[in-house]
Amino acid sequence: MTDPTVPNANHPNASNPDAPGAPQPPSTPEPPHAPEPPRLAAPQPPQGSSSIGPSLDELWTPAALRSAPTTPATSVGPVASDPGRAPASVSMPVVAAIVAAALIGGVSGAGVGIWAVSTNQPSAVGQVAAPMTITVNDSENASRVTAIAAKAGPAVVTIHVTSGSASGTGSGVFLTDDGYLVTNAHVVSLDGATGTPTISVSTGDGRLYSGELVGVDPISDLAVVKIDGGDRTFTAIEFADSAALNVGDLTVVIGAPLGLSNTVTNGIVSALHRTITVQSSEAPDSDAPENTPESPFDFWEFNGPSRGLGQSSSSLIYLPVIQTDASINPGNSGGALLDSDGRLIGINVAIAGTGSSASSSGSIGLGFAIPSNLVKRITTSLIETGEATHGLMGVTVMDTILDEAIVDKDILGASVQSVTPGGPAASAGLRQGDIITGFNGLPITGSIDLTAQVRAVAAGSTATVVFVRAGDTRTATVTLGALE
Repeated sequence: MTDPTVPNANHPNASNPDAPGAPQPPSTPEPPHAPEPPRLAAPQPPQGSSSIGPSLDELWTPAALRSAPTTPATSVGPVASDPGRAPASVSMPVVAAIVAAALIGGVSGAGVGIWAVSTNQPSAVGQVAAPMTITVNDSENASRVTAIAAKAGPAVVTIHVTSGSASGTGSGVFLTDDGYLVTNAHVVSLDGATGTPTISVSTGDGRLYSGELVGVDPISDLAVVKIDGGDRTFTAIEFADSAALNVGDLTVVIGAPLGLSNTVTNGIVSALHRTITVQSSEAPDSDAPENTPESPFDFWEFNGPSRGLGQSSSSLIYLPVIQTDASINPGNSGGALLDSDGRLIGINVAIAGTGSSASSSGSIGLGFAIPSNLVKRITTSLIETGEATHGLMGVTVMDTILDEAIVDKDILGASVQSVTPGGPAASAGLRQGDIITGFNGLPITGSIDLTAQVRAVAAGSTATVVFVRAGDTRTATVTLGALE
């Protein structure tokens, strides 16, 4: 391999069925690559974690609780008969006992219903799931998840994509109050089946809008769509700092699994700084190994039998992700992963499955989301310029445990197999045989870890690289090049 910062083709992830990647695609013609998206005038992108809308503490007030509706459970339903009506807000007090009860269990209801969803009937973009409002029936025992859903739910949308006879359903999240929203690149491209999608967006209040594709970044599997609400403003999501997360933190997922809009599930942060590889029909050849193994990591974007033409390229992308056990299923792609304050910590992108194909798999408690800090960087760039950049080190690497030239097998990292002359790594003093063990403060345990972290950083950025040479640990500052 000569491609910089790409795992060596002899690395076992290139043939090991247990390595991360997406399921093998059906045999279909190669679809056209997406054309350069239109560049629209950019609004002010989301900055920091400034609050947009009421905080959870404002929602959780006794006064607001006294004004909360107490209608019976049967009243929870669509508001389509009144299109101009906004979803009701929900409030509840911050009481430690309520949170503790939620953690202990205390689930109301006689049992869990199992809904068999038929996939034998055709679906259409116009068949939109009924909008739902969140009603607090027992405010004294409502959980924090209820408040999170009430705060962030209006910022999550359902995205319907068609191209010819292919169609799919995914989720999206409002970035700005004037209609810019984020979703996955594989959602808007029908997994590479089209470069000219027809996009419709249904909001939580039951309205349907036409969407315009602003920009796509296949390397991070993110895309920005714009809808025109006229005089209406939308609820923009509040961003959290994904670098401040802890394993065990509460997570809430909102999206449209199987086309069921406004579905809320919850769990915890199961792991941080995880790396997965998944197939992408839009990734450049320069960012992929020579072959693409089948693996347990799948994109989940489609709902129904008209699921598009499938992936028709063997390229891989490398994603740094947050792992959660919150239920994520087909249709959740592009939706929100939230923290305990209802702020965005990630965009749901993939799950691990045990089935032999995407159609036979579902949530097994292993879901993955693109961290919000990366989402913010990519979407801001897409809104402002229509494109995003990714770093490049100019090295070829493989896992140290597979490098026969490595004497000390106790070192986990990415073994440098070659260095591009005059490239970023060479200019920083790295050499063949060095073992990279850290990148910008994060541990590097193998080649895909390094590739994912380098790609997550913008071209031209400086990065701190920790490496071992002849038993000595050293540090270098690398000015990253640009992945073309």
